[in-house]
Amino acid sequence: MPVSPEAPASDDEAPPGQGLAIAAESLYLVNLLLLPGLAFLALLWLYFRHRDDMPPLALGHLRQTLSASLWAGILLVIANLTIIALGGYDTPWTWVVVILYFTAAHTTLIVLGIVGLARALAGQPYRYPLAGKLLP
Repeated sequence: MPVSPEAPASDDEAPPGQGLAIAAESLYLVNLLLLPGLAFLALLWLYFRHRDDMPPLALGHLRQTLSASLWAGILLVIANLTIIALGGYDTPWTWVVVILYFTAAHTTLIVLGIVGLARALAGQPYRYPLAGKLLP
């Protein structure tokens, strides 16, 4: 079979903004698991630096991760307020609230972040259920 002088177009080309989408999803997971606060600041920096010239895929993922990060912070504040309302940090209710928070809310946010990262790696948009903003 003769070899064609022109190489066929590759389907493996990354869609525009895929690198930023992967960075946003990775920073979201780092914010939840390793460096809370610092990774959120990096997400904000990424958003404010690229918001005007960002491809739709990256902008969608970045908006989703910022929104979900804000929801994660709100849920953490609610968990702490619940602990205080139930008698403070020295009562047995503290552990009930902590275990419920980490098994229900925190784990769900991590799984959603993993799914979002998988979609970013595939070059596809993703909307976080309940926590994310609507996609364009």
